[in-house]
Amino acid sequence: MKTERSFAKAIVSSKGMRWSETGHPWIYESDVENVDPTARDGEIVDAVSVNGKYLGSGFLNRHSKIRIRLLSRNANDRFDDAFWERRIRYAWDYRKQTMGSDSSCCRVIFGESDGFPGLTVDRFESILVAQTLSLGIENEKARIFPLLVKVLREDGQEICGIYERNDVLLREQEGLPQGKGWYELPGEQHPDMTKTTICENGILYTVDFENGQKTGFFLDQKYNRLALSRIAKGRTVLDCFTHTGSFALNAAKGGAKKVTAVDISAAALEAARENAFRNSLSEQVEFIEADVFEFLTELEKKGGHPYDLIILDPPAFTKSRRTAANAERGYKEINYRALKLLPRGGWLATCSCSHFMPSEQFVKMLHSAAADAKVSLMQVEARQQAPDHPILWNVPETDYLKFYLFRVV
Repeated sequence: MKTERSFAKAIVSSKGMRWSETGHPWIYESDVENVDPTARDGEIVDAVSVNGKYLGSGFLNRHSKIRIRLLSRNANDRFDDAFWERRIRYAWDYRKQTMGSDSSCCRVIFGESDGFPGLTVDRFESILVAQTLSLGIENEKARIFPLLVKVLREDGQEICGIYERNDVLLREQEGLPQGKGWYELPGEQHPDMTKTTICENGILYTVDFENGQKTGFFLDQKYNRLALSRIAKGRTVLDCFTHTGSFALNAAKGGAKKVTAVDISAAALEAARENAFRNSLSEQVEFIEADVFEFLTELEKKGGHPYDLIILDPPAFTKSRRTAANAERGYKEINYRALKLLPRGGWLATCSCSHFMPSEQFVKMLHSAAADAKVSLMQVEARQQAPDHPILWNVPETDYLKFYLFRVV
């Protein structure tokens, strides 16, 4: 190490050292042999091998199976305001380069991809919505959040508040309480509202960042929705798991003849109807409250090919490796039933947003569903999440969204 270290040490096993040297920033509970008892959870420690080799510095948490979340492998880094401001500027410059004018609604910080372990920040015009899933970042947010607002405002961006969506079970695995509400920026008043309007792909949406899923709106499918809209003209479309209607409205705006949007959530469908109305698309889109599995089964019983474009954008069927096999069966069922409903020359857009359903397993499932449906699939596009959700190859967890567009032949 190049500088005198003031941080407590955590001794990492030989197995943990080999794992760490692959570039992954997580060191697991089973790979930590000993931690200096003076180190407090949420503080930064130096991770070193049993032979004293410096592996990096990161947040310690004895409550978490991810025992250390590395922040840096540079022994000269000082974790002060300047360090965090550099990280924020780097993340924001990346969004401006990759998203252009779309950076007004984008993911500004994507956890480990941007060097902020356990932190998500989405921007909805002038509102930032943050989700904090690590104790270390929780302890640093009083430093990070004002710096984030400062960097964006210095770049001419209008930011009027930060809303925290920490109402997630994962926080309990870090020993953190759940909750949501406005973050109190020093010397500022937060807005009174908890809804805002965004424009994506030319479509206006109301985003309920207090009660909507995740941070209020799924930004990662932005360009996949645009790709879908390009082939929707003149088609009869079924949008399954529509949520607040984003794929359905992109299809309608793209010129679809008729769109049927299905979801089990009455609240989500009410928001979808409002979004359709404000974009003058109510005439083209009908909304049905139903369980998608049951809805597809009933359609198959009736026979025929009522749709020539079907969209499958389900929620994550699995959030752990233990349930991946059950999830694969669920994915196969909806894809098989969709393929049975489509005519030759029909189109299928199908997705998975679960990291625990890796691409090769998802592709294998699609092959099986097509074989059982006795059809062939012509791949039109294979896509992933938008670039404001950057994928780090040394962190497989950042690679989670699969999107395929097929023609049935």
